[in-house]
Amino acid sequence: MIGRSRILAGSAGLRAGSAGLGAVLARPLLSRGAHGASTSGIGAAAGLLRSRAAADPEAWAGGPGGLRSQAARQLSVSATQLRSLRALEEEANRFPDDAHRQQRLMEACNAQKQPHVAVRRFECGAYAADEAVAKEYIRALALSNQLARLSLPQLIASLDASGALARDESARYAAGGVGGGGGGGLGAGASRGTPETPLHIQWHESPRAQFWKLLRSLALTGALVFAAYTLLGEQARGLPRGLGFSTEVQPVHGSAKRFSDVCGAEEAIADLKDIVEYLRNPKRFTRLGGKLPKGVLLTGPPGTGKTLLARAVAGEAGVPFFYMSGSEFEEVFVGVGAKRAAKKRSPCIIFIDEIDAIGSHRNPKEQQARAMKMTLNQLLVEMDGFTQNTGVIVLAATNFPEALDRALVRPGRFDTNVAAPLPDVVVPLPDVGGRRAVLELYTKPVPLDPDVEIEVIARATPGFSGADLSNLVNVAALHASHLEKKRVGMADLEYACDKIRMGAERKSAGGHALVALHTAGSQPIHKATIVPRGNALGMVSYLPEKDQLNLSREQMLAHLDICMGGRVAEELIFGKENVTTGASSDLAQATSTARNMIIKYGMSDALGPVYHGDGDLSRLSSAGREAVEAEVKRLCTAADANARRILTDHADQLHRLADGLLEFETLSPDDIRAILAGRPPALRGCVL
Repeated sequence: MIGRSRILAGSAGLRAGSAGLGAVLARPLLSRGAHGASTSGIGAAAGLLRSRAAADPEAWAGGPGGLRSQAARQLSVSATQLRSLRALEEEANRFPDDAHRQQRLMEACNAQKQPHVAVRRFECGAYAADEAVAKEYIRALALSNQLARLSLPQLIASLDASGALARDESARYAAGGVGGGGGGGLGAGASRGTPETPLHIQWHESPRAQFWKLLRSLALTGALVFAAYTLLGEQARGLPRGLGFSTEVQPVHGSAKRFSDVCGAEEAIADLKDIVEYLRNPKRFTRLGGKLPKGVLLTGPPGTGKTLLARAVAGEAGVPFFYMSGSEFEEVFVGVGAKRAAKKRSPCIIFIDEIDAIGSHRNPKEQQARAMKMTLNQLLVEMDGFTQNTGVIVLAATNFPEALDRALVRPGRFDTNVAAPLPDVVVPLPDVGGRRAVLELYTKPVPLDPDVEIEVIARATPGFSGADLSNLVNVAALHASHLEKKRVGMADLEYACDKIRMGAERKSAGGHALVALHTAGSQPIHKATIVPRGNALGMVSYLPEKDQLNLSREQMLAHLDICMGGRVAEELIFGKENVTTGASSDLAQATSTARNMIIKYGMSDALGPVYHGDGDLSRLSSAGREAVEAEVKRLCTAADANARRILTDHADQLHRLADGLLEFETLSPDDIRAILAGRPPALRGCVL
């Protein structure tokens, strides 16, 4: 303990200072606002100096008698030292639990003759304190001539509250033992063992005990990791699994679907009828030594009725039907042995939907999941286990037959490949007859107006799958119900057809319609409208006389001209600077058609009759890709020139057609011909 006389003598020379700045620096160190920001005495002092300099610059810089000189003499603190103190204070505020940072700040305050700051910071009780901080606090009291107000019990309580006393006592007991020497024994701490100042004891394990504890933890962790790895390995090898997974495969008995419920897939039904006859009477096919295929693969895009066909086969044959998707099949097939479950209920059908989820190509260069590879291998083994004439037929469906592993589709596993109807942009399927049958099936429970013509609807929906046609009927029924109609009419079907089809149609209907009328090879116009639905602001629909399985080069070039007609019409009517983004879908269609003509159909004079894949140009060389893109640009540019020539030569008709669309919004072919001839359109009924 520093003697009182020495403390007073040492602090007597530190009492000089500015009254204004001293008052600022003597403010409470921590003043928190609503957002937790702190304002310190140091920061306030610097702010006071800046405010005085701004108030009277001449007096601030005016020689020995200026404020700058006075402040320097009163505080002996330079601007650099103020910045240093502020940095220390900000660091200590960011780490209030770090006693070392608090000690550094208090030591700097005492060194810069700011003991008031150190005293108030310690006494606020918001910051960590240890023995070093307590020493700086006592020193600050001495420098500020406040040593008389020092309370040792209060100081000890403050240190104890911050945990410093407990650490000091624990350190002494660890060094001196229970009865240790150096004043660190039990007697040294007994004086602290009171309710006001309780004794904190912390036990320390010996290094040997710590080693064995760490060894036990490592052994337990290793055992858990080994058990998890073993469990995953057993699952990948097809062993029975636990953990709450269901191990029972239940078939669906008595499927209510029949072949009469499947429309537009006559060829697929004809192929599957042999499977039904085999399941009904297997001896009829095996009496001459023949063997029926063990598996049938159904291919086609979504919505074409693959799952419906599989259920219809089970319903026609009257056998149990096991249905699993590809993602579920990985878990159940490998884990529980669906082969045995199926054999117990033979004859039966196992249907695997989305088989490409587990049966895709095995590429050794790719990091394919080990469990997925093992699932495919096990599936191949089980397929071989279904010997011919056992009464178990495996049906599988996929949207991507080209992605399946060759070992899965070889003869002996999936011998028959039934391609479900494939509606495509170029070759739309199902055909008109199939769409008419599907519409008649789905409109049976729907009350229709007498004016509804199913044939017209079927002709107006090329490229629609069975799911699309079902959705069309459903949307029309909902629209009629919303309008409180008793029956569904042609207007409701028109609304549903436009809502489904106009997501990617065109805006500049007048230009498209006019180019289509004056271009050889184009389809007959069915309707032109500017009524917005969804993201489309208008469209021109076409009504082919019959379904076309193949398109000629003339028809595809005509399609390019029609796609470019909308953008050219905007440019001719509104000017090149006012062309809108509405033609983006037209450009996308034109580019896609031109690229298909070049890389798929061999319709390019520059590249010749060569097939370059299904649109993936990554396999071509850089020179090949440049040649393809150059030819695509040439075709699109030529189509733009043709559309510009047609619309320029018939500019008066373009303006009349645009005015007619603005007035009537929707025009039929007769209306378009009347407007182009300069006559007003007749009173029109419903136009699909």
